[in-house]
Amino acid sequence: MSQPNVTMKVRPVNGKSCFIDIQGEVTAWAENALMDAYNQATSAGAKEIILNFAQLDFMNSSGIGLLVTLLIRVKRQNQRLLACHLGEHYQQIFELTRLNEVIDIYKTEADVLRSLPIAG
Repeated sequence: MSQPNVTMKVRPVNGKSCFIDIQGEVTAWAENALMDAYNQATSAGAKEIILNFAQLDFMNSSGIGLLVTLLIRVKRQNQRLLACHLGEHYQQIFELTRLNEVIDIYKTEADVLRSLPIAG
């Protein structure tokens, strides 16, 4: 059985939002890491979950499936899913799969932060 080649770090940013920094490969093996990171962000009270793909090495169709699963969980919790630092190849995949219609995509972390409501 293969081991996941991914790490995910949760970073709260304003009391209502958390970045999930993804480093490595998002494949079927990343499910536990992604869901653990999501649960950690939710436990911290996040209403916006921001996937930071700056250090993404690889994502396959199983990884896209994980994002769909995550999106369903996010919607059930009345949260928003956002993404930043998505490479051109993966931007095209998001467009083909129409994930870009349900996940707000930003070029940089700073762009995401400017779009967030001020915590109050």
